[in-house]
Amino acid sequence: MVILLFIAVQLINYGKPQEYPISYTRFMDELDADNLKEVDFVGDTVKGRFRKSVSITQHGEAVEVERFTLHLRDPGFDMLEAIRKHSTDTHPIVITTKPEGVNWWGTLIYWAPILLLVLLWFFFIRQMQGGSNRAFSFGKSRAKLVGGDKPRVTFEDVAGAEEAKVELNEIVEFLSDPKKFKRMGARIPRGALLVGPPGTGKTLLAKAVAGEARVPFYSMSGSDFVEMFVGVGASRVRDLFEQGKKNAPCIIFVDELDAVGRHRGAGLGGGHDEREQTLNQLLVEMDGFDTSEGVILLAATNRPDVLDPALLRPGRFDRQIVVDMPDVKGREGILRVHMRNVPVADDVNVKVLAQGTPGLSGAELANIVNEAALLAARLNHDKVYMVDFDEARDKVMIGPERRSRVLSDETRRKTAYHEAGHAILGCELEHADTLHKVTIVARGMAGGVTHFLPNEEKLMYRDRDYLLDQITMALGGLVAENLVYGRHTSGPQSDIQRITSIARTMVTRWGMSDTLGPIAYGENEEMVFLGRSLQHHQNFSERTAQLIDEEVRRLVDSCLQRATEILREQRAALDALADALLERETLTGDEVLMVMRGETLPPFDRDAAEAARRRKEEQEVSRGERIDQVLEEARRREHGPDGNGDGGQLDLIPDGDRAGSEGPERSSD
Repeated sequence: MVILLFIAVQLINYGKPQEYPISYTRFMDELDADNLKEVDFVGDTVKGRFRKSVSITQHGEAVEVERFTLHLRDPGFDMLEAIRKHSTDTHPIVITTKPEGVNWWGTLIYWAPILLLVLLWFFFIRQMQGGSNRAFSFGKSRAKLVGGDKPRVTFEDVAGAEEAKVELNEIVEFLSDPKKFKRMGARIPRGALLVGPPGTGKTLLAKAVAGEARVPFYSMSGSDFVEMFVGVGASRVRDLFEQGKKNAPCIIFVDELDAVGRHRGAGLGGGHDEREQTLNQLLVEMDGFDTSEGVILLAATNRPDVLDPALLRPGRFDRQIVVDMPDVKGREGILRVHMRNVPVADDVNVKVLAQGTPGLSGAELANIVNEAALLAARLNHDKVYMVDFDEARDKVMIGPERRSRVLSDETRRKTAYHEAGHAILGCELEHADTLHKVTIVARGMAGGVTHFLPNEEKLMYRDRDYLLDQITMALGGLVAENLVYGRHTSGPQSDIQRITSIARTMVTRWGMSDTLGPIAYGENEEMVFLGRSLQHHQNFSERTAQLIDEEVRRLVDSCLQRATEILREQRAALDALADALLERETLTGDEVLMVMRGETLPPFDRDAAEAARRRKEEQEVSRGERIDQVLEEARRREHGPDGNGDGGQLDLIPDGDRAGSEGPERSSD
């Protein structure tokens, strides 16, 4: 405000000629010399203009003056009459008189600082008495009261987490009918912690609790507690629980608890951490309020390992509810929930779709249903068919099709042999998963894909035979290339990484080596405030490290020998399957078995398949052209009519990655 006032004064005075004060004697001398051109009387002040500029001394320096000002000290002297006598025809003097008025600008400038201080004082007083969104309210809780006219989420909208629903429903029942539990001498847990990987539905479960419970539900993120001001976090914790006590019975939900509840300690920088102060206040509030008040704290995190132990002890978070990745039955339920508002065709087999998505979270399954609906709408389907769901699943798990990628005939043949090697070994090995389909259509970073449907029980309890078959099957592409071309390409890059990971984990963590025995080698040390593994401590000797490398090499070599023997015996089937892939690009598991048995596949209308593919591409192109036309019309309306590689062939086996490394290893890490 002060700056604006200063700018306003400067703008008002901008362009005005400067006036200099002169003495009475100098004024009379210039009057006698007939050097006055204009004179303006304003009260007891005379302002005027010389005919010729005169030189006066101003602050010790000579200044050429054209305009002047003079203050009359002798009111008895008739200055106006004296000037009129000197005004002649040859030297006229323009004389004007004005009554003395109020200098409003001078008065405003004089009182402006005082007025500004008064306004600021009133402003801060009102803010201190104001609501939670005003100044001095940064210590107030930012919890949102869930409810109102928004559609409620209930437990019927949650699938794949039946055990968690039972645990949370118990809390809802206590709030609705506490006498039922108090009659038996039971007390409800003061806090419940939802633990699980990202995307498994922890926040959705909290929303369902809010929808089921007929009590106030306050929701707040863990990052909302700590900000730039010291003490804000602790103040918000106190205010949050005060609101809860006033509205008891109620539920307080804190999302991403690890943002505020990490392990206390010196940290990386040392000193006192604001987050530590917030955590201390949270511990006090959780252990301090009486359970009879009906305030229950519900929190969610995907990093329970970094939480402070004092936060997890009984009396604070009495109950930890694990929300893990859904199994095949849970995935089927999740898919059915998200298909409620989608016009699904009769050929959609939800069970098969659930079997083909191992290791996927609820959020990823919801994305698959949405992608399938988008694809069906883009292709002008009246319903969402199974082929749309298959395409959406492959797009989410692997990546979109890259049919625009032009490959030479030799590269396509190498890809066909590579995928045929995987498929044949998957069918021949006793403990391998069920083959779903194989394709040489490039997706994402993969030149081709061999898709299996794993058994859920095998994922939970993987024995040595299953893991060895996984390694052998993953080596199928490399062995097939060596048998046909005498050497392999860079295509098996992801396969080699996967088999190395499985073999090393078998030796160092699962105790599946007869030489080394059931001993875990290697320990991860985690930094408490980073919550991630930064160091790997080697708790074994160099001799043991050499034995580990030898055991890993022995396992891989034995599987490589098995894969080579099987593909040599099935060389005719390998050639036939590669030719079938070159012709049809995609084969189902049953069609692969028919080729291996030497049976004739159903007639394949290449022209019809090519026409369907072209129609699909034309629809996508026409849709893109329509979008371009709309954008061009919008640009014209706004501006007027004149407005101005792939390094190598990669292979990815999604079910193997999910089942062999990502799924199982995630649960055991």
